[in-house]
Amino acid sequence: MLLPVATPARTRAAVRELARPHRLLALGGFGTLIVATAVGLFTQPLLGRIVDLATDRKVDGITGVVLLLVVVAVVQGVLTGFGVSRIAKLGETVLARLRERFVERVLGLPLERVERAGSGDLTVRVTGDVSLVADAVRSALPELARSVVAIVLTFGALALLDWRFLVAALLAVPVQAYTARWYVRGAVPLYAEQRVVTGKLQQQLLATIGGATTVRALRLEKAHTERVTTRSRAAVDVTMRGVKLVLSFYCRLHVGEFIGLAGVLGVGYWLVRDGSATLGTATAAALYFHSLFGPINAALVLLDDAQKATAGLSRIVGVADLPLPEEPERPATARDASVTVTGLAHSYDNGHPVLHGIDLTLAPGEKVALVGASGAGKTTLAKLIAGIHRPSAGTIRLGGADLADLGPAAVRRAIALVTQETHVFSGPLAEDLRLARPGASDAELRTALAHVDALTWAEALPDGLATVVGDGGHRLTSAQTQSLALARLVLADPPVAILDEATAEAGSTGARALEKAAARAVEGRTALIVAHRLTQAATADRVVVLDAGRVVETGTHDELRTAGGRYAALWEAWAGTRATGVHAAEAS
Repeated sequence: MLLPVATPARTRAAVRELARPHRLLALGGFGTLIVATAVGLFTQPLLGRIVDLATDRKVDGITGVVLLLVVVAVVQGVLTGFGVSRIAKLGETVLARLRERFVERVLGLPLERVERAGSGDLTVRVTGDVSLVADAVRSALPELARSVVAIVLTFGALALLDWRFLVAALLAVPVQAYTARWYVRGAVPLYAEQRVVTGKLQQQLLATIGGATTVRALRLEKAHTERVTTRSRAAVDVTMRGVKLVLSFYCRLHVGEFIGLAGVLGVGYWLVRDGSATLGTATAAALYFHSLFGPINAALVLLDDAQKATAGLSRIVGVADLPLPEEPERPATARDASVTVTGLAHSYDNGHPVLHGIDLTLAPGEKVALVGASGAGKTTLAKLIAGIHRPSAGTIRLGGADLADLGPAAVRRAIALVTQETHVFSGPLAEDLRLARPGASDAELRTALAHVDALTWAEALPDGLATVVGDGGHRLTSAQTQSLALARLVLADPPVAILDEATAEAGSTGARALEKAAARAVEGRTALIVAHRLTQAATADRVVVLDAGRVVETGTHDELRTAGGRYAALWEAWAGTRATGVHAAEAS
């Protein structure tokens, strides 16, 4: 299910809300543009004056008129530059606040809501939609404002020359107004559809490329290629419809220009022949209307950018308007770090049940390993206890208090989830660590790294903790990345820690060291460990075995091995695989 899209009315209201605190900036920008445009309107009468002087052979007066034209050009240029910069600043300020709200909502939304939408839809909104709006703010908005002011004042100047010139110029308005209305009516849904289609294509590309190994292993290349092709073709079809719409738009604009210019020239000829206007006045009127070509075309052409930006803006506002999870008026307090799961059941959107009647208790400080075959429901149970998903049935209590009664903020502080999909943020390593505790000192960072046996390699980096890591920086190995996540866990210091295969990406060579680091990171905490390697289960206080979404065994490692049940079979299979690998290595 894609994230919501705001209605046009709500999008406009959101922009007004964001712009309201900056009214003075808006008034200053638009006021300066009005003055600049009014000054520029002296150009056409001055050129007309030159025509009259030349007609009357009074060439001595032309020099003074030319100097006035220079003054007009300089004053207009300075004022226009200032006004455009003020409007651009207004747009950037509003866009910055909107981006902040967008990111705030995305980070505050329940992760299950974001996961249901898919990373493709969110990625397109964060990148493509924001870029469209940013480009419109930086170029289209100032130019559109300047064009609208120029159009209004130029029509007023035509009326001052002679009201009949204005009437002739207005002959083009019905054609242009109809063209604009026709275009907007077709462009708004078209560009909204284009953003949706692009999001679906992005989602499919991410799924196919991200799961390329699985796709090849299952020989699904043809099916995935067909899906990408289908969605690519849909994106191309929508784009071509947009191209045809724009071409028709330009053709209709040219018809309006021809009608208006023909009308002004005809009126000018009639007035000059009748003696009601001089040749210079008729020239000024023709130049006024010709000067409208640029602003009118710019304003109408910018409708194209405006519609694209509006479609993107409505998708950004749709997310920015999403309500954050509500905190309870009187949050409950957990009495300790125990976790109690009762009658827990869960199904995803497709209705297929994943967990059935789970009952599980973790005592304060107890380390419990969760094992089972792939698809048994281990990760789902871990996410439910971490508060990422809401169970379909049953309750989860932390220290005797229901997670809903504690509130999302308290749950995030009390329960930390570390998965194998750890992100390294771009920037100094020290700042990456401080995401878990913003006020941590360098000494505290080193203590946390040492606690998970990561200080040695961290200090061996080119610039130590100041080394820039992540995109564009020093590349960390998989084991180092997982160590970084464990160090963040130590710094965050939650009473409950959930490790969902947090050592799976280390590889066989670094697995044992990383498992020891993980064990040290959860010391003194209630810990639920989704075990990728059964050596983690062997060192846990208790082992819980899931099979098809149900708890089928629970006990210590030794108890379950001697019981000869599901866990014993898993252990024997895993130990046999390891022994085979060891013998193979020795033989080589």
